[in-house]
Amino acid sequence: MPHAALPEPGALFELAADRICRVAAEEWPSESVTLGAHVPSVTGYVRRVHLGGREVFAKDSVLGLSLVSVLRGVAGDGDQVRAAQAAYATSPTSLLAREAAQLRALDAAGIRVGRCVGYRQGVLFTEAVTGPNLLDLIAKDPARAADLMSGAVRSLASLQSPAVAAVADEAAIAERGIDTTFRRKFNGISGRAYVARLGVDLLEERTRRGAVAVLAVVVSRLLKLRLTPAPGPRMVVYGDLKPEHVLFPDGPDEQPVFIDPGLSRGGSHQDAAKLASRALLAVIAASPVDGATLVVEGIDAFIREQYRGIGRTERGMWLRRLMVTWLMDSVNIVSTYLAAPSALPLPEHAQAVVDSAPALCQVLDSVSATLTAGTEPESAWRLALACVTRAATR
Repeated sequence: MPHAALPEPGALFELAADRICRVAAEEWPSESVTLGAHVPSVTGYVRRVHLGGREVFAKDSVLGLSLVSVLRGVAGDGDQVRAAQAAYATSPTSLLAREAAQLRALDAAGIRVGRCVGYRQGVLFTEAVTGPNLLDLIAKDPARAADLMSGAVRSLASLQSPAVAAVADEAAIAERGIDTTFRRKFNGISGRAYVARLGVDLLEERTRRGAVAVLAVVVSRLLKLRLTPAPGPRMVVYGDLKPEHVLFPDGPDEQPVFIDPGLSRGGSHQDAAKLASRALLAVIAASPVDGATLVVEGIDAFIREQYRGIGRTERGMWLRRLMVTWLMDSVNIVSTYLAAPSALPLPEHAQAVVDSAPALCQVLDSVSATLTAGTEPESAWRLALACVTRAATR
């Protein structure tokens, strides 16, 4: 029996672009609608859209899955995806319906976000936010890494307000959680088969085999390093707090603007782990000239500020959770990029990660081995940062 054809990026993108045009015309019937540039992403289809004299971003999520997963055939062939998407787009619990609700709640709570200006039939429209992101500012001034990262977290203090908490409970985007994503991707036989195919389209075969061998070991270790539930009440977490989602349109000394929330409940380490994970990834994959050591020192200072006031025993548990979560997040995103078909346009930072796969795998191997050996968390953290610094200055 012949295998069903995988969805093709061109056809998938054309379908999404047509849907964005049609929905925008229905939402703003008196405005002229012109599609602008495609914004490369591995998660959803994003386009700039000109509505009369203003620009917005339009996002279309295909079945709530990453584009990489859809193009790998997780949801079937092109016809099956098209049929399923027609039903999914009308669901009140679709991913982007929940994201729209979260953006509105965050805006009402006084947290600066890329505001939702419209949501209709599965397409989310947000105001265009321009300006450097957190990684851009850190690369420009590595000595300010701790200050900038801590300021971003402080700007999210209103996450714990009753109104935001209610939306985080009623319209949670828990599927973006790091641990949830990791266990979904690497569960059982399908997880092993997924790892075995990583990099097929993007890496030279010898490099690919080396990366796959290391990632298989790292995944096995992390699956055994099960995280015990964090003590105390589960707080509201932003959920997708990566540096690219923290923008500074008014400059580094003003309040940032946040995009792409994934609110849910979790431990106090989770947002810090996500922010640190992606910053450390960038240090290795695209480190600022002569600034890698300063950035790593800043990340260390940022993390220490997050656990300040926690008792020594609890601090060790918190730091261990953070490191395991960091590694899971790094494996999640590295594997997503390596699984991408060659026809899928990658963001610039994603290509840098692919190009740095050997160095990244070396760090993941070293840090996961240290944790598996039961090394005291504070010592493990220092060793991990030293490993990142060596990789960044290689």
